[in-house]
Amino acid sequence: MGRNILIIGASGDIGTAISKQLADEGYNLILHYFQNKKGLEQNRNGLDKETVLMAIQADLSQTEGIHYLLDQLVFPVDAVIFAGGQAHYGLLQDMDETSMDAMLTLHVKAPWTITKHLLPGMIQQKQGRIILITSIWGEVGASYEVVYSSVKGAQNSFVKALSKEMAPSGIAVNAVSPGFIDTKMVQHILSEEKARIIDDIPANRVGTPDDVAHAVSFLMSEQSDYIHGEIIHVSGGWCS
Repeated sequence: MGRNILIIGASGDIGTAISKQLADEGYNLILHYFQNKKGLEQNRNGLDKETVLMAIQADLSQTEGIHYLLDQLVFPVDAVIFAGGQAHYGLLQDMDETSMDAMLTLHVKAPWTITKHLLPGMIQQKQGRIILITSIWGEVGASYEVVYSSVKGAQNSFVKALSKEMAPSGIAVNAVSPGFIDTKMVQHILSEEKARIIDDIPANRVGTPDDVAHAVSFLMSEQSDYIHGEIIHVSGGWCS
């Protein structure tokens, strides 16, 4: 393959699984992380050293952090995967404006700005992949996660709209929409509640980060060349 892939949020469970999947398939990786340096190092240690071009630490919930990341990119980028993010649990009326702004910047402005920066190179090459890891809550919504549901819905709309602009240039824009995936993001859920959720999932199990990585792998492949603007559910049939 030899293509260079920027993975946003490479220190998380899903980002780590995607990194391993794509490294095994011969891609070169640029790994972004923010606070979880230990997770990033564990991810790197599990990969062939030659597959990792560089790692970049940046806070993408701040505009300055977005521009810092872009300033650090010294390699051409053939594809970008937005696998990072942060959930926020609680009632909407209890959420302060600063937290709202950070969620908007992290989940909406960062993909906008990073993608805008990378598009000229992809357009010149007449090929590229832009993949966002969104959430089923971006489509059906979730109580106590109103802002998270809102920004994930914005990501889905971004994918659908941008795909129409980019398809003529050979650039595919798609999303993977996970359901209940076994990551640190759901560790706060009590075992009894988790069991009830599993009962509601037709596949009768929790999803894994590898399930998400396999969908990303397909969207990165030539077999998906005619897929543009799709939100692919990886949910075991839950909430569909």
